[in-house]
Amino acid sequence: MFQTLTFYHSITRWIVLASLIYAIFKAFKGIKAKRPFTKANDSIRHWTATIAHIQLVIGIMLYSQSPLVKYFWRNFSVAVKNPDAAFFGFIHVFLMSTAIVLITIGSALAKRKLTDQEKFRTMFNWFGLALIIILLSIPWPFYPFAARPLLR
Repeated sequence: MFQTLTFYHSITRWIVLASLIYAIFKAFKGIKAKRPFTKANDSIRHWTATIAHIQLVIGIMLYSQSPLVKYFWRNFSVAVKNPDAAFFGFIHVFLMSTAIVLITIGSALAKRKLTDQEKFRTMFNWFGLALIIILLSIPWPFYPFAARPLLR
């Protein structure tokens, strides 16, 4: 089950990144061109948050099954000094959860804003901040703390 979850978590990462980048791009275009916030824009907002939540659920299931995370919590004083264990045991899950919270708040706030420009700005700011945190939290192959392949 761990390998299956790892595979789906890895694949879904790209869908999350693509949807976030697309939503930010559409929000930016909406702000710059002073466009109306259409039903399509609202769907982009909604589906970006939904995809992020699906990734969160897969991530939580993976976290509960991970041998590295189990080692981290059973041997905390030793494991916290191991960059790989510390990254997956605490840093990754904390930062990614924070990013999902930002996406959720941004989506909810954008939905409730009264003007189209406020909706686009809210989406742009909150989703943009979440994207930065996500990009910093992904274990890229070149990452010094916990390098992982682009696809698993």
